Amino acid sequence: MTLKLAIAQLNFVVGDLAGNARKIVDAAHQAHAEGARVLLTPELSIAGYAAEDLFLRPAFTEACDDAVKGIAAALADLKDMVVVVGHPTGGSLRSRSVAVQMRYNAASVIKEGRILETYAKRELPNYQVFDERRYFTPGQGTCVFEAGGVSVGVLICEDAWFDEPAELARAAGAEVLAVINASPYHVGKEGERVARMADRARAVGLPLVYAHLVGGQDEVVFDGASFALQADGAPAMQAESFKEGLVFMQLKRSPQGIGVVAEPSAIAVPREAEAQLWDALVLGVRDYIGKNGFPGAILGLSGGIDSALVLAIAVDALGKDKVRAVMMPSPYTADISWIDAREMASRLGVRYDEISIKHTFESFKGALAGEFKGLPEDTAEENIQARIRGTLLMALSNKFGSIVLTTGNKSEMATGYCTLYGDMAGGFAVIKDLLKTTVFALARWRNAHDPYGTGASPIPERIITRPPSAELRPDQTDQDSLPPYDVLDGILARYMQDDEGIDEIIAAGYERAVVERVARLIKINEYKRRQAPVGIRVTHRSFGKDWRYPITSKFNETAGAQKP
Repeated sequence: MTLKLAIAQLNFVVGDLAGNARKIVDAAHQAHAEGARVLLTPELSIAGYAAEDLFLRPAFTEACDDAVKGIAAALADLKDMVVVVGHPTGGSLRSRSVAVQMRYNAASVIKEGRILETYAKRELPNYQVFDERRYFTPGQGTCVFEAGGVSVGVLICEDAWFDEPAELARAAGAEVLAVINASPYHVGKEGERVARMADRARAVGLPLVYAHLVGGQDEVVFDGASFALQADGAPAMQAESFKEGLVFMQLKRSPQGIGVVAEPSAIAVPREAEAQLWDALVLGVRDYIGKNGFPGAILGLSGGIDSALVLAIAVDALGKDKVRAVMMPSPYTADISWIDAREMASRLGVRYDEISIKHTFESFKGALAGEFKGLPEDTAEENIQARIRGTLLMALSNKFGSIVLTTGNKSEMATGYCTLYGDMAGGFAVIKDLLKTTVFALARWRNAHDPYGTGASPIPERIITRPPSAELRPDQTDQDSLPPYDVLDGILARYMQDDEGIDEIIAAGYERAVVERVARLIKINEYKRRQAPVGIRVTHRSFGKDWRYPITSKFNETAGAQKP
């Protein structure tokens, strides 16, 4: 006995219920035509993930329920076909002060026009980017359905990271676990998923099929990479990451139980971390711009490493015809900066323009001359230059409709080495979750690879090798104001991403004065980050939903600082 099963590794759009339903119906018909009798869709595939406070609107969940019924009706003619659809259902009792959730993160089992049963997710994550306890209440039951002589137990994402849901499914007769997921990408997440699911398969002695979402949604990206494991945790199927498609396998019964059978080519070759990170950034840009209807993107190209990397990502995501670069030299812009900017724009074939800000800068200084009389030039004049550039880019965006991509990185966002309404002005922050050292590493990787066929070695070597500079005063370098980036990023990774304490970081070999200075910079620049554009999350701790610190706070972690 064999049962052919398919996974719909698809890219859904939050709130596009008709479009999402149509994708599921089309996938079901295609899977059925190719002999599959079970189709798994990702978690909350009808709604899109994550729909956030749309879940709180009764009209939204009611429309999702209607969409599920519509899918059931559209699949009535598919004989013996079982489709598992992820969706929200239920409601809440709400007042202006209290909300009692009666809404579920659910999966419905549909067969020949009928909804056979609906399972509610039992384990609700409430960490990192997850807010599921805000929207849902935990389920209590189990769901095991029969297809082609095989009993399939349904779990939803976080359920499979805990013992009880899988054990209950096995006790209810499941011979294989079908786990539907919407698990946001971060560096290293794919390996962690597979390892945890292998533990789960071994713990219950059942094969496991993991169906996953692909696509970008605001600041998060889903990497696909659906997979299947044998009962002993051995890999049986591994889909490619960051690609839509139907993925097939056979469930075959033997005296030893159910096993997963797939073509030898069904196990995708493992890819290096930089390749996956690049794909995540490209998909994040493509989906944010495409799903929100922007005709293209525009960015300030400075001749520095950050804007160079953003330009390369944007061209890979959108194509050269939808990307425009603008160089805006000031009195402090080195010749090599505009030479390198021109060269990079030429290599990638994008539209490139130069708009000098020298006269505008002098005009601003003239307007302020009376107020600034007798005072030395400092960050006020530096920030004026950044804000002129931000104004010009936003004017071009307003006139032509293209979204402004900002070019600030995580190291700058952490320490406040960025200008409100200046280089922070824009609609989407492509590399806001990349530490500066990662920016350099990824630039070198992209120069060595051309994954989207848009041009080899797009970044002039000098951009990578020259000392980074904001070029807002004579002979300026980033290291005039910040610790060396290898030191800074090491501290940020420990303090911000891993929540290590100051004393722990010092014990790891960092100087106390430097650690305390970095911690202070992170604290005092929270107000800037609150006003930064949304950007792509690629680490397990980003400045966004992962990071929710008060702007006003007197807490100081420095040893002895809390003594009365």
